[in-house]
Amino acid sequence: MKFMVAKVKDIGIDVNPPAAECDDTNCPFHGSLPVRGQMIDGTVVSIKMDKTAVVERKYLKYQKKYERYEKRTSRYSAHAPECLALKVGDNVTIMECRPISKTVSFVIVDKKGE
Repeated sequence: MKFMVAKVKDIGIDVNPPAAECDDTNCPFHGSLPVRGQMIDGTVVSIKMDKTAVVERKYLKYQKKYERYEKRTSRYSAHAPECLALKVGDNVTIMECRPISKTVSFVIVDKKGE
């Protein structure tokens, strides 16, 4: 029996490559998009845009005056390759890349589940 193995490019970081294959030119695994810079963990909160997902990151910021932490959130528009099959609520890792559009400068590189 012959098995077809998807040709996956090594992107230089320790993440699990997707099992599916896509023909997206802006996919870091199957296309020609290089990744660099920041690596951020977050949750997918919207996938309504075409090939783009909104990823939300929650974090704490220390307030020196009051000697307490405050909760903050940041939202990032990130390119969503078709091979990852994302859903709302998935925990993902995004990584910085060249600007793909006006608001998109990150790409989703790993899906950790719900």
